Amino acid sequence: MRKWLLGGLGVLLLLCGGGVAAVTWLLTSGGVDTVGKVAFDRPLKIPPLAESTVDANGTRVFDLTAEPGDSDLGHGRSTRTWGYNGAYLGPTLRAERGQKIKVNVHNRLNEPTTVHWHGMHLPAKVDGGPHHPIPVGGDYQAAWTVDQPAATLWYHPHPSDLTERQVYRGLAGMFIVQDREQDDEQDDLPHEYGVDDIPVIVQDKNFDGGQLSMSDRFLSDIGILGDEILVNGTPAPFLDVRTSLVRLRLLNASTARVYDFTMSDGRPMQLIGTDGGLLSAPYPTETVRLSVGERAEVVVAMRPGERVELRSAPTGLGRFQGDRDAFDVLQLRAKPNQLGAQPNQLKVPQHLADIERLDPSQAAQRRTFTFQGREINDDRMDMDRVDAVVVKDTVEVWSVANGHDTPHSFHIHDVQFQVLSVDGAAPQPELGGWKDTLFLEPGKRYEIIARFADYADPTTAYMFHCHVLRHEDEGMMGQFVVVEKAGDKPKLGHN
Repeated sequence: MRKWLLGGLGVLLLLCGGGVAAVTWLLTSGGVDTVGKVAFDRPLKIPPLAESTVDANGTRVFDLTAEPGDSDLGHGRSTRTWGYNGAYLGPTLRAERGQKIKVNVHNRLNEPTTVHWHGMHLPAKVDGGPHHPIPVGGDYQAAWTVDQPAATLWYHPHPSDLTERQVYRGLAGMFIVQDREQDDEQDDLPHEYGVDDIPVIVQDKNFDGGQLSMSDRFLSDIGILGDEILVNGTPAPFLDVRTSLVRLRLLNASTARVYDFTMSDGRPMQLIGTDGGLLSAPYPTETVRLSVGERAEVVVAMRPGERVELRSAPTGLGRFQGDRDAFDVLQLRAKPNQLGAQPNQLKVPQHLADIERLDPSQAAQRRTFTFQGREINDDRMDMDRVDAVVVKDTVEVWSVANGHDTPHSFHIHDVQFQVLSVDGAAPQPELGGWKDTLFLEPGKRYEIIARFADYADPTTAYMFHCHVLRHEDEGMMGQFVVVEKAGDKPKLGHN
């Protein structure tokens, strides 16, 4: 509220001081537009696959160290950044369904942090929320069994009040789940990591004197809206495509921006997967909208020798939410005479995955949540308050609404959900798969359904919140506890 009052006071002072022309310019000028202006002179960095070992019990063990570093982000090699096992971002973790894993996390930053496994189904104690901060110089081990379909997930910090700046400085990485039960479908899709299966971690940044700046755009209340794009930490990136079909695993790892991804020549993309895994069938589309934290897997067809750009088009979401901004994001360059079969000879399988449809008539509870200001149902985050008690192995229907004109991004921990309706109407095909993050368009209500299976712990809560990270840090977050049976009470404890 203080920020909004100051912003309004600033406008009033400008007007009273004869700044009408300046304010008018701010209200009517176009947004950032880098289309046709990006040099595309750097090869896209591909995050390495994380190294791991297998212990005597057959558990795959990873190590992640959160640490400061210096990076070349296009403004010199001395931009101060944070990363996992390096200066910026982190390696891609990859594990198979049914595999037991451990991740040893080491905090070598100058402030507490956590690591949240975004989209992962796992016990609350290792979810990496704000309840279990890793102190400066401290270590933490998360151990669980991977049990969900093949999907593009990610990991990032989730400490109280510090999530926005830690992610913005570079703490993020991709986590790919593989599923042998889906091998037949996967084998018919591009699937060689770094060759025809490409991680695409998209972030917007501002710079001041070569350093990352967290300055806000005038009158925006969603946080940082950068005027430059990094992909996998690479400015002005190009990708040499060596196959006729390339799979792009798109991740919106920005802190506030919504992207409308499209191809520069309008060619369709085959949307094959969303947050929680593959769709039942590919969906041809010219635009893929991703709010903060959402993922999408698309397949793009290429012809020998051609170049085409992945772009983000203006979103039309509101004057101060970056609605007029347009970006060239990544250039795809097909090698001449090296692609083998032509795109029209290669087809994406028409059946991708069997998706069990949850039945709303079986819902044990129905709940309603409205996101407005920095509150959910008129409450800000309270670590000692439980907003919902859920019984293990039950299905619930949640009605989630954006109650005002500011965009929000709804994320729930532990579970994947299905979208039942949008303002009472059937959802679009791109919302037909499993989701853990959902763009809440201003003024709209979304009905979702989820099964809260496997893990009950009355002492530790999972989170649900706005994934616009400024909003999250300022209290737009709630928590739920999964209990073993109806009537059990939560008994929260904080480490």
